[in-house]
Amino acid sequence: MPWSNQGGGPWGSGPKGPWGSGPQSSGPTPPDLEDLLRRSQDKLKNVLPGGGGLNALSILLIAAAAVVIWGLSGFFRVEPDERGVVLRFGKVSREVAPGLNYHLPYPIETVQTPKVTRVNRIDIGMQLEDRRGQTTMRDIPQESLMLTGDENIVDVDFSVLWVIKASGAAQYLFNIQNPEGTVKAVAESAMREVIGRSEITPVLTGARQGIETAVHKLIQETLDEYNAGIQINQVQMQKVDPPQQVIAAFRDVQAARADQERVRNEAESYAKRVVPEAKGRASQIEQVAGAYKDQAIAEARGAASRFNNVLDEYKKAPDVTRQRMYLETMERLFEGTDKIIMDGNAGNGIVPYLPLGELNPRRSQQASPQTPAQPNRPTAGPATGGAR
Repeated sequence: MPWSNQGGGPWGSGPKGPWGSGPQSSGPTPPDLEDLLRRSQDKLKNVLPGGGGLNALSILLIAAAAVVIWGLSGFFRVEPDERGVVLRFGKVSREVAPGLNYHLPYPIETVQTPKVTRVNRIDIGMQLEDRRGQTTMRDIPQESLMLTGDENIVDVDFSVLWVIKASGAAQYLFNIQNPEGTVKAVAESAMREVIGRSEITPVLTGARQGIETAVHKLIQETLDEYNAGIQINQVQMQKVDPPQQVIAAFRDVQAARADQERVRNEAESYAKRVVPEAKGRASQIEQVAGAYKDQAIAEARGAASRFNNVLDEYKKAPDVTRQRMYLETMERLFEGTDKIIMDGNAGNGIVPYLPLGELNPRRSQQASPQTPAQPNRPTAGPATGGAR
């Protein structure tokens, strides 16, 4: 038995529901759809020519207007920092330059406009955080700790700046799924490869620029192999330090190496100053020794020549030569003395006049010109025969 025939349904008479009360009519009344349609038809009739119903001409005009509006929807504008990529049924059709452009209306063609001049930045090994208006850096050890070629560990934080290639907007949009994640993964891999080929000392000291250049080149080559449409502008090494746990000991080692280098430089400087001086003195001694050698040889040769001459003379007249040699020897022996030696027969009979001052030139020369002239006094006693 239908409940409508029971004057209100199975819950009794009147507009009641299953819980004993019927719907309330105190809320807003919903619009009458039939009334709305009727009023829209009236307005359309007033707009259309003839004021009547939809004839063939009206339908044609409406269709033409719709086609025109649909066709005008294909105009689009590409901003100066963007590159337009037109897709036809989802496939890349062409790239367009900045300015006003046109493509076939949706759904035939669509356009995407990635920004090709915006410089993107990816930090690896660190993360910048904004806390209460202050930017702080948080280290990420799983990204920054890297193994060097000499089996040491170094903490490297670096940043990669990249843009979309002007001619690679379509590649950027469709060849890689996650551009930022791809760049980050490739950059971290490239840095680990370069650090793995280097030793820790140049990495920590003066090889940063070379490492940046090598990593930049390796990242770009890898992304080009992927046809990622990404251009790497710069690789910046922000921090290169030993791990936090050993940084104090490492700094001590660096200080010791600096001291070693300083002492080595001082020693080399001292050697550069002393060695030439020693070489000069050695050369001077060699020259003096050579001169002495030449002098000694010449003197020996002269003495030998004199001896040979004396020998020749001695062979010719032995007595005379022997006497002469004796006299010359005695003269040489007593040359420095103030003794006067006379022949023992010289003083027989009379006392000879002896101008001792004139006979002794040395003594006369020792007398100072300012000293008053002193009378020559005999320095020797009365002449006797024989030598004294």
